[in-house]
Amino acid sequence: MDWGTELWDQYDIIEKHTQSGLELVEKYVKFVKERTEIEQNYAKQLRNLSKKYYQKRCSKDEPECRLSSYQSYLDILNEMNDYAGQRELIAENLMMNICIDLTKYLQELKQERKTYLMEVKKAQQSLESTYKQLDYSKKRFEREWREAERAAQNAEKTDLDINATKADVEKAKQQAHFKAQTAEESKNDYAAQLQRYNKEQSQFYFTDMPHVFNKLQDLDERRIQKLARGYMLFSDTEKQVMPIIGKCLEGITKAGTNVNEKNDTAIVIEQNKSGFERPGDVEFEDYSQGINRASSDSSLGTPKGPMDLLGRNKGKNFWLFNRRSKLSSTLGPFFTHPDASPSNGSHSPKFGRDSLSHCLKEINKSVKPRISSFRTLKRSPTVTEDFGHLPPEQRRKRLQLKLEEISKELQKEVDQSEALGKMKDVYEKNPQMGDPATLASQISQTSQNIERLKGEMSKYENWLTEAGARGETMRYKTHTFNNNGAHDALSPDGAHSDETPADSSQAIYAEFDDDFEDEELAAPIGRCTAMYSFPGASEGTISMQEGEVLAVVEEDKGDGWTRVRRNNGDEGYIPTSYVSIALNK
Repeated sequence: MDWGTELWDQYDIIEKHTQSGLELVEKYVKFVKERTEIEQNYAKQLRNLSKKYYQKRCSKDEPECRLSSYQSYLDILNEMNDYAGQRELIAENLMMNICIDLTKYLQELKQERKTYLMEVKKAQQSLESTYKQLDYSKKRFEREWREAERAAQNAEKTDLDINATKADVEKAKQQAHFKAQTAEESKNDYAAQLQRYNKEQSQFYFTDMPHVFNKLQDLDERRIQKLARGYMLFSDTEKQVMPIIGKCLEGITKAGTNVNEKNDTAIVIEQNKSGFERPGDVEFEDYSQGINRASSDSSLGTPKGPMDLLGRNKGKNFWLFNRRSKLSSTLGPFFTHPDASPSNGSHSPKFGRDSLSHCLKEINKSVKPRISSFRTLKRSPTVTEDFGHLPPEQRRKRLQLKLEEISKELQKEVDQSEALGKMKDVYEKNPQMGDPATLASQISQTSQNIERLKGEMSKYENWLTEAGARGETMRYKTHTFNNNGAHDALSPDGAHSDETPADSSQAIYAEFDDDFEDEELAAPIGRCTAMYSFPGASEGTISMQEGEVLAVVEEDKGDGWTRVRRNNGDEGYIPTSYVSIALNK
């Protein structure tokens, strides 16, 4: 069934139906556009929400950064940010695959439909023009025939008239004959026009219009099929990102399961443990026996009460007791029951009102300055380079972290020094590759940095020793360069490795690996292909031939040399510009 056969006379209906179908596509495109705007606004709000509650990346010194609950909270914010990205992806795919694609297709359908309708109009105009010619020839035939009939009647009447001359009769007959001939011509023209119109009408209704209607039917079916795919894409677009959205939600669930309350408690203890000992019992000071309070105080070697503990921990936010409890603990011996008596059973006169007032004044003299001084330090603690403002346990940890940082920085400078030394050796043996004098300033600066870092490490090691912890032995290797450009192995304290350290603080750094041949071979980080041949004549380098494939062991550190290894285990440096490198991902 097709429109050309069944709807051959429903041109207006077909025109209206096809127009309605195109309008439906436009409505669907607008609907999807508004959906993409909703998705984009939703994603934007989610990103802003995550950004609002996402604090700046904390440093390793901040306590909460190591807590699992804090890390899980950050993971949730990251997952929500990724979730927002998937919503943006949905909006982008809807816009690209539906809105833009359907809009472009809709313009093509409109142009195609317009072409078909123009064909129909042209056929209709041609048929109407033929019909007008037919109608004109028909009316002309009718008019000419009537005139021919009147001329024939007039000739017959003139022939019967006895008063008419022979010339009048002859003229009337000629006129009748001419009109009859004209009527016959108009009749033939009318017949020809009728035959032409019937032919065009048959062509119009049986061939031209059905053909155009079938094209419009095909256009409408293609439009429906395309719209149906757009309907399915509306769902499939979101289904495609559902697995990733599911992973985001699983990540949020995993963040919750990763919270470890016991581990967080241990971290809080580790980060805030002061290392102080608990205060001992406050000794009874019997003023009735004339014991000197000052001498008793000076005889205490360890903190026996909160006031002594505060005195040894100035500048630290350490407030064990409130003010009332401090005073009550200090005044405890004087707030005994009024009936209390010494061991001999008699009341001592020294517990009178005057003696008690005198004792309170003495206590206030010693307590108030400490409290005032402590409060001042609490407001503005003095931060020292040796972390002396921290409790012992926290001080040791901070000193160890500082030592690790200095060690990493020192190792970096040592590596750079080695690279500069190798480059200088190559330049001296191959002057065409560069001038060794250009490296003097860099070598000097690197050596100064190494010496400065050694001094800092020694200083922090001494402070760590004072803090009551043995510094961890830092294993590393350093090189320095003499005036001739040769590099010699040095111990971290600046002396040659065959010399004995001057003191124990220097001996801490004297341990390093002397036998580097026993180390395990480093795993290759990539492969390289030689673009040019290299002789490898200087010390530390390795020769290679054009097209040879080598394993990359160490990347170029900015000195223009890359460390490589052959399959037989030979290692050495080659110019980076001589090879094409492909690192492992």
